[in-house]
Amino acid sequence: MSKTPTPLLSVRDLRVDVAGHHVLKSLSLDVAHGQVVVLMGANGSGKSTLGMALAGHPRYEIVGGSATLDGKDLFAMAPEERARAGLFLSYQSPPDVPGVKTNLFIRTALNAVRHARGEKPLDAFDFLSRARGASAPLGLPEAMLGRPVNDGFSGGERKRNELLQLALLEPRLAFLDEIDSGMDVDGLRAVLELIRQQRQAGCGFIVISHQLSLIEALEPDQVAWLQDGCVGELGGVELARRLAEQGYAKQAEARVAA
Repeated sequence: MSKTPTPLLSVRDLRVDVAGHHVLKSLSLDVAHGQVVVLMGANGSGKSTLGMALAGHPRYEIVGGSATLDGKDLFAMAPEERARAGLFLSYQSPPDVPGVKTNLFIRTALNAVRHARGEKPLDAFDFLSRARGASAPLGLPEAMLGRPVNDGFSGGERKRNELLQLALLEPRLAFLDEIDSGMDVDGLRAVLELIRQQRQAGCGFIVISHQLSLIEALEPDQVAWLQDGCVGELGGVELARRLAEQGYAKQAEARVAA
């Protein structure tokens, strides 16, 4: 009898407090290699909290439950160790990093990941060659590589910068928090193509989005509706369509009535 493959990410009964508030109350979720899971839910339901907690943000206190990446205990690792192990988080609102040039920031991160994989570091010349090649399909001007991280960038440029990091770091699991926010049509196409490429290479994705057209184009393996700090319902694209049509409040009322 064949064994069920170990999930790439396995979250069990996760409970997270933020500034004394119980945000995640008992969340369980699995993501397989090459799988795309879309998170939907009302504001404050815990979607972004899940990403921050998995990445190890110090403001997000783990008060119970577990999370493993490729069978390894995520919460036993420091945030930088989680990144080296292949966890990538794209922020909903990517911050500025004044005084740190984008090319140096990404090259430092990439070489840290390469070191953890037993690969040789890239020098500035080889990195720049790779970064130029990855920037072009994303519509990110090469000149921005020499500017401080997100300093003066538009919303769409910030998100493209996140995509550039995703393309170069080639993580095992990517958590994309409203990566479509502020993106134009070409940016959305770039998102879909990059996810397609990395999905084929075995990267798993958790994608937060409220945009039904993007969710449908992603062709997710699963849609998870977060409600009150838990997974209220799991389904496919049909669940996303129902939530988009009825709204979260009516869906919650219907669930209580059932």
